[in-house]
Amino acid sequence: MDLVAGNAASDGAPFRGWFVGHFVPDGLPKSAQVEIKWGIHARDETRSRWATSDAATTLSVLVRGRFRLTFESGDHLLARPGDYVLWGPGVAHRWQAEQDDTVVLTVRWPSVAGDAREH
Repeated sequence: MDLVAGNAASDGAPFRGWFVGHFVPDGLPKSAQVEIKWGIHARDETRSRWATSDAATTLSVLVRGRFRLTFESGDHLLARPGDYVLWGPGVAHRWQAEQDDTVVLTVRWPSVAGDAREH
């Protein structure tokens, strides 16, 4: 890949906000090393089922709004821009947006087909 430019929101729209990873079509930033998501969420939007990655480490950083991540060990509220949570492989999580137009940048590495799952 030489150079790719675009818009995270529009490029990621067909992939639930994910715009970099092994799963994107040619022309977008395809990568087996990293996945990146520009998540735009409405108030009370949730992931109610537990999700895990067997191999990937995940970092979520709040850009705007309020975002609650729930882990088996407890909740973490991202309330100020720049608040983040970092977790390793095998750690189950759920989430809920607590404010309209919440934006969260999520980075997951490596980008492995079939690694992310809900339960």
